[in-house]
Amino acid sequence: MGAPTQATAPMLVDTSGRPLRARMEGSNQYGEGHARSVFPYEAARWQSQEMGDWLPWIRSPDSEINQFRDRMVARSRDLYRNDGWIVGGIMRILDNTLGCDLRLHASPDYRALQRFDKAFDAVWADEYRKYIEARWRTFAYDVLHFNDVSQQQTIGQQFYLAMSHKLIDGDSLMLAYWKPELVGAGGASYSTCFQVVDPDRLSNPYQMVDTKHLRNGVELDDDGIPVAYHIRRAHQNDWYNSVESMQWERIERRDPDGWQRVFHGYEKKRAGQSRGIGIFAPVISHMKMLARYYGVELQAATLASVLGTYVTSPYDPAQVQDAIDDGSGDLSRYQSLRGEWHKERPALMGGVRVPTLAPGEDIKQVNAAHPHAEFTPFAQEMQGVFAACTGQTREQVSMDWSKSNYSNLRGALADAFKTVVRRRSEFCTESSTPMYATWLHEEFDNGDVPLPRNAPRYIEARTEYSRCGWLGPGRGFIDKPKEIQGSAMAMDIGMGTLKRETAELYGEDWEEQLDQRAIERQAYASRGLPYPAWIGGPAGNTDEDKTLASKTEAK
Repeated sequence: MGAPTQATAPMLVDTSGRPLRARMEGSNQYGEGHARSVFPYEAARWQSQEMGDWLPWIRSPDSEINQFRDRMVARSRDLYRNDGWIVGGIMRILDNTLGCDLRLHASPDYRALQRFDKAFDAVWADEYRKYIEARWRTFAYDVLHFNDVSQQQTIGQQFYLAMSHKLIDGDSLMLAYWKPELVGAGGASYSTCFQVVDPDRLSNPYQMVDTKHLRNGVELDDDGIPVAYHIRRAHQNDWYNSVESMQWERIERRDPDGWQRVFHGYEKKRAGQSRGIGIFAPVISHMKMLARYYGVELQAATLASVLGTYVTSPYDPAQVQDAIDDGSGDLSRYQSLRGEWHKERPALMGGVRVPTLAPGEDIKQVNAAHPHAEFTPFAQEMQGVFAACTGQTREQVSMDWSKSNYSNLRGALADAFKTVVRRRSEFCTESSTPMYATWLHEEFDNGDVPLPRNAPRYIEARTEYSRCGWLGPGRGFIDKPKEIQGSAMAMDIGMGTLKRETAELYGEDWEEQLDQRAIERQAYASRGLPYPAWIGGPAGNTDEDKTLASKTEAK
């Protein structure tokens, strides 16, 4: 007889028949058991339900953007064409950042220029500024638009269009051309002119894949410096320009003397990035779902209004079937009664028929619970996501200011204004100022710029000569008396200047403001009118006012 078998304790096994290991006592998510995990950070764990199917690749910025750019841009433009919230949000960014114009404020670095000649001083800088700004206005606002290759837009309008491309497509692209044949009596004043180009045309020749030195139309050298751009002669989907759409032109970024030909701007998020993406690309799926939600709610409300009312009778479907089967004719007699009832009793009141019901009938109405009770809060939440992504306040996107008080709104707009200033500064750095420097090169070559005797050539001090600022739209007011009073107090205690306050609040040039006030003061004096309080002192109490008043009475 064999040895008796020893009974084993029951155990839990997995699908492969292996015993399951007991969990360590006292272990928890952050205790000893957790410490045995191979993942020191929860962000790296892939075993959990939340992280298990979330395994994105790590790529270079050009690998992330370039091969998918066309699809992202097409979707962005589709939303911009068909979604009112997107159109309004982009329009307000453009209006706050650039408005209808960016005004040049030339500010040569005369202190840096003094290394060439001590005659470069504040007096020269003021004379230089007035001359250059006047010449720039002649070029930028030519009534025949010779500043534009297509002769259709002013410089301000070209800036607006380029910024629009940057916000929606991710890139702004402008080219400089030299057209001396246009200069002459009745023609252009300058050979320099600019053209806004659709960023779609910036691409690799024949749609070839990116290489070490060619990234979606941008040619780079070994240091990563853009040296040239490859631009189609026509848009890729222009059937009427099918030949030109398959021809690329290589345009060098700069000439040997530094005259810049290509002005490519985009918001750089990572080192080594060659192309940009639109500002609302991260929320495209959210906005598309919101647009669908709008459509579904509208369809449901329309259907409920069409099928809103119906009449019921005491016969249900089973009674109808029984009446047909047994041939009793009860249903036919009842239907005849209903027909005769309505025929004999067409009740009218003021020419309008009043519903009259046969015995047993009743009018029911569909409860059209659309829009859904939670529709408005949901739409507002989605608008908040879009506003946060684009650097605006929710009120600016929805144009609903009813839920905000002065303090909250003032703080939100002040914070959003920082984004406006940053976007304007970036656009000026990558586009406006380099374009101004390109035009200024020709102005210096013409030999009319007021300069000291030993002044360096333009190409020797390009940065110092072309230093400038740009005035965009003012911040505006919520409570004008309070904010103007605060501005005046800041200047009185030395915390602000007339230049900064005038530019920030109104987007105007402070010297033009003073010049205009001098003109108005002279106009009061020439007409014998007492000065208003803003000129200085109580109106009509100065000796000069009394003299003017006596002259007026004598007349």
